[in-house]
Amino acid sequence: MTAHAKSVRNKMFRMRALYLMLLLPVVHLAVFHYAPMYGVIVAFKAYKPGLGIWDSPWNQMAHFRMMFEDFAFLRALRNTFIISFLRLIVGFVLPIGFALLINEVIHHRFKRLIQSISYLPHFLSWVIIASMVVEVFSPERGVINYLIVQFGGDPVHFLSNKGYFVPLLILTDAWKEVGWASIIYLASISAISPELYEAAEADGANRWHKMRFITLPSLVPVITILFLLRLGSILSGGFDQVLNLYNPLVYEVGDIIDTYVYRVGLEQFRFDYSAAVGLFKNVVGVVFLVTVNQIVRRRSDYGVW
Repeated sequence: MTAHAKSVRNKMFRMRALYLMLLLPVVHLAVFHYAPMYGVIVAFKAYKPGLGIWDSPWNQMAHFRMMFEDFAFLRALRNTFIISFLRLIVGFVLPIGFALLINEVIHHRFKRLIQSISYLPHFLSWVIIASMVVEVFSPERGVINYLIVQFGGDPVHFLSNKGYFVPLLILTDAWKEVGWASIIYLASISAISPELYEAAEADGANRWHKMRFITLPSLVPVITILFLLRLGSILSGGFDQVLNLYNPLVYEVGDIIDTYVYRVGLEQFRFDYSAAVGLFKNVVGVVFLVTVNQIVRRRSDYGVW
């Protein structure tokens, strides 16, 4: 055994506790994420439950051709892009702004209180939040419609109105996740050297100048990486949220690929076709991630890899 191999073995032995801790998540990843990937083959099969995946006949890419001939899929694809991009813009910008504002709060107890309150919605499931949204925006008993009526207006069916449904999705998602998403930015801000701020103060910089010329530029690497990771799930329009809030009246603007797959796969039992749609969604996400990462790497030193 070479000296290098002995050194690696000794280092691994010294860190054996860390490797044991790493074993459980690796096993979980292998069993629940990689092992089921063999089922992707069903997307290329005319699946028959009696024959199983392997013995079902090949479909000659029929499901992928069928996707682009299906009006419901094309509508879901359009809606997914619209909702995902809006969620990306609003849900990505707000946590940065919120972290910058929280960082400017001087009173530490008030700062911790605001942070704790902003984190809480993240830990609530969309089932609970959807129930709250339905009650708040209810045309009969909701507080929003109560105020509208008090000011002389007519009750609005927000969750059944195509013009209000998507903005409601974006706002409720931002409310739920803005506090939690700001944690990593706050952690990055806390790692900025205080000497930079002290030097800026000596040069006469105010709080706005320090935020603009020190804090924001220091966050660029983190912002870039998180943005790239979000692009990898660009076609994930928020299945739990949409499923708990939408209804047939807003399918035209609210039906996304995930809910489309849910209806086709689990309600209509077209497992092979729904697998093809899911595979298409993931491939598009990977293409987005790789393409944008290469563009970013050419123009800067930041990237996922």
